[in-house]
Amino acid sequence: MFPLEIQTLARLLIDEARERSLRLVTAESCTGGLVAGAICNISGASDVFERGFVTYTNRAKSEMLGVPGDLIADHGAVSEVVARWMAEGALEASNAHVAVAITGVAGPGGGSPLKPVGTVHFAVARANRSVVHRHELFNGETREGVQLAAVRTALEMLREAVA
Repeated sequence: MFPLEIQTLARLLIDEARERSLRLVTAESCTGGLVAGAICNISGASDVFERGFVTYTNRAKSEMLGVPGDLIADHGAVSEVVARWMAEGALEASNAHVAVAITGVAGPGGGSPLKPVGTVHFAVARANRSVVHRHELFNGETREGVQLAAVRTALEMLREAVA
């Protein structure tokens, strides 16, 4: 279902989180649950994967993760500040220790000069640590390409946070 590289990253993440007794949560927008799917595609994921939130709409981001509506209105859903709030909100709304959040423009439409297709913001939150943000522009990718690149990046960021 997923490319070998993503399967390998997910397997390593599960093993590393298990070794440290850490539970994971995802908060996804443009990836629509693919990060959670990649993790859950690996046998033994239930040892570490707590839950996933697919918050595709602004309303869902507010209702499920506590992202303030005025924050989304001021900065847009695809922004660093929203990604950070999503990650922190996922931690608060779960029993997990580490959260990843993804919000972006997968395309082929929906882009703008300031936020072109392929723009993705990531945030990883871990209890008692600073939130880590990353901004990527997956330029020239198809919708599937943007989503798979975002899944790969999210899994890598989770691994860094678990280490």
